[in-house]
Amino acid sequence: MGIKEVSAVAVNEWHTARCHCGAVQLRLHLPDGIVDPRRCDCSLCRRRGAIAATVSENGIEILQGHAHLRLYQFNTHVAEHWFCDVCGIYTHHRRRSNPHEYGYNVACLEGIDPFGLGVVPTNDGVNHPADR
Repeated sequence: MGIKEVSAVAVNEWHTARCHCGAVQLRLHLPDGIVDPRRCDCSLCRRRGAIAATVSENGIEILQGHAHLRLYQFNTHVAEHWFCDVCGIYTHHRRRSNPHEYGYNVACLEGIDPFGLGVVPTNDGVNHPADR
């Protein structure tokens, strides 16, 4: 999957994200908090309705539930969309526009209310830059 396994790291800049049932747990390195929260209007994101934010490739670790993660890919098969096979919640994805970054589901962050973010911009995923 390309995501490193758990290692001992400073706790302050690391945050836990969980799917609905708790089978999948991630640790995200977010020293600057939630960076670039956005929605996307591509065919998949439009249907899942999640707010995603960015984390570096080295800033995401699977704490629990690696075996419960399921991959969904479409179109160019560059982006990797990961879901819990127990509750169906989208937890994270490798970004198509930058495969060295991940997007994560802001609603999965412990202690975060995604409705409290205010206005969240929508990216034009229908006319993705990689399609040009």
